[in-house]
Amino acid sequence: MNTIPSKLPNVGTTIFSVMSALAKANNAVNLSQGFPDFNPDERLLLAAEKAMRKNLNQYALMAGSISLREKLAQKYESLYNVFIHPENEITITAGGTQAIFTAVQAVVNAGDEVLMFAPCYDSYAPAVELAAGKCVYYNLQPPKFEINWLEVAQLINEKTKLIILNTPHNPTGTCWSKNDMLQLEKLMEGKNIFLLSDEVYEHIVFDSLQHESVLLYPKLRERAFVISSFGKTYHCTGWKVGYCIAPKELTAEFRKVHQFNVFSVNSIAQAAFDTVLDYPELYQSLSGFYEEKRNYFASALQHTKFKCLPCAGTYFQVVDYSAISDLPEMEFAKWLTTEIGVAAIPVSVFYPDVKVENSLARFCFAKQNSTLDTAAERLISI
Repeated sequence: MNTIPSKLPNVGTTIFSVMSALAKANNAVNLSQGFPDFNPDERLLLAAEKAMRKNLNQYALMAGSISLREKLAQKYESLYNVFIHPENEITITAGGTQAIFTAVQAVVNAGDEVLMFAPCYDSYAPAVELAAGKCVYYNLQPPKFEINWLEVAQLINEKTKLIILNTPHNPTGTCWSKNDMLQLEKLMEGKNIFLLSDEVYEHIVFDSLQHESVLLYPKLRERAFVISSFGKTYHCTGWKVGYCIAPKELTAEFRKVHQFNVFSVNSIAQAAFDTVLDYPELYQSLSGFYEEKRNYFASALQHTKFKCLPCAGTYFQVVDYSAISDLPEMEFAKWLTTEIGVAAIPVSVFYPDVKVENSLARFCFAKQNSTLDTAAERLISI
């Protein structure tokens, strides 16, 4: 039998699939993978049903529904007072992950270096490696996961082609500040470097903080792919629809790749999102909705030996379990799932060096309160 030389020799099954399967096998409460266990708003479901009945069942435009893109342009003009051309600066994608992959393939060539901030979402590195690029990491350190920009500057050289940032940040729940954005702007000045800004949790920011979108910074925006996700915003991650906002020239290169790895995206879902964008309260209320869940879950964890790290955004809570066990993070996550009945993700898997160990685990609190209650009861028993 012929063997296939792997393009990703160090990549196995994603940790999210591994832990979700383990949770199912052990009847554990699944707080590992980042998805809600409650339904989207009824208006979204009704809009999808109506779209099916209106014969919107064929291919959408390659770049996405023009009506949907026009409403997104209006949304961001309202949010950030920025003009985005709906025709040539917005592309609808099959989720945020596809948008990230496509942006990387559009600009990264063999030998180019891509700087990213670890711990980071696990799709970044494979996308770079498939483009024959080289991953360069700046490791953020707990408990605050702050950036030392003098250290970051030392990682930039003539081979640096792309910087990937993620705010609000998965898995740590931190958010970039205005100062971080200004430091990044200064770092990129005069350099031929592009930017990929993963902002899929843009509407989930807590404690009266403001989301510092790249779209607010003209010098960054002119060289950036900004990625977002309808799935995260409207509680329907399984619909797998997102979008990429980028200047005309970058969008043209993005679409060259997009048309051949996806071509077009679910027409029914696009029509449904077009409808619910008429209800801005659905995304405007999201921070408050998830802040209540963060506080609810954190309050329950006060009765356990877990220590909550600061969580300024996303729907993930990182905890320190050092008072419970000295097991490595992966082993602890498996033990927690099989013996206690609660599934979590080890934070170490988000670092390039799997030997990084800080006794940290990540819980997803995008769940019904009853689900969080069940999980808390089991965690209290430890």
